[in-house]
Amino acid sequence: MKASIVFAMAFGCLLAMPAVQAQQASAPAGSTGQCKDGSYTSIAKKRSSCRGHKGVKEWYAASSKAKAKASKKATKAEAAAPAAAPATAAAAAPKKSMGWTKPAATAAPGGGAGMVWVNDSSKVYHCQGDKWYGKTKHGEYMSEAAAKAKGDHAEHGKACS
Repeated sequence: MKASIVFAMAFGCLLAMPAVQAQQASAPAGSTGQCKDGSYTSIAKKRSSCRGHKGVKEWYAASSKAKAKASKKATKAEAAAPAAAPATAAAAAPKKSMGWTKPAATAAPGGGAGMVWVNDSSKVYHCQGDKWYGKTKHGEYMSEAAAKAKGDHAEHGKACS
């Protein structure tokens, strides 16, 4: 009895494999899994990738442990590569920044005593002496009172005066 159940389960798994592979093949390019509602996800992490879509039905992406092993192998291969490898690494495209950017090296001309730098895109003003004072991509100098009247707010709620 137990042997026939085990055999039936094994046989069922063998029959299901081509269906899963066909489903993965029909998935949109770049998808990492399919949600239970039939939609696809391209989020790299399995956890919460199908939030609001009834959960994960199938996961196509490699696990983080497998990625870590592949990364270690790649690092070893790079270490064993000839001296020409650094030149190709330098030619690679720069990575996209996911966090805060660094302030510009020099401040915009203008400013001075009693003036704040207002970042036009974030509506935050920076006081004189702040690392972002005059250094965001888009902004202008004005008095703190004018910035407040315009609806801008101080960085982290700290007024200048």
